[in-house]
Amino acid sequence: MIAGLTILLLFQLLGELTVTALRLPVPGPVVGMLLLFVALLLRGHAPQALASTSQKLIGILALLFVPAGTGIITYLALLRREWLPIGVSLIGSTVLTIAVTALVLRSTGTHLQGRPPSQTRQS
Repeated sequence: MIAGLTILLLFQLLGELTVTALRLPVPGPVVGMLLLFVALLLRGHAPQALASTSQKLIGILALLFVPAGTGIITYLALLRREWLPIGVSLIGSTVLTIAVTALVLRSTGTHLQGRPPSQTRQS
């Protein structure tokens, strides 16, 4: 588990360094996750230590929502006051995400239909 956490933390550090060096308006962990994704694509598979650690983290994922729940309780008065803009932004971003996902899926499907069967991936 230590090796898997080390890999995750190193990519987070790499993301933070990249964001700082390039002055990107993106959180470092997001860039680190993208770099990890590219590294895994190039490698073709996840190392066993990373796969094992990832499965364990997914198993306790619900615990990661405790701080968010605490924040909601802490700022409940503010949420009551600002419920309309918060609700509109949540609904709007959800609709936008679904629309973009649908467009990407449609575009990908159209792109893959033009390829010969030998070039498409079968599950």
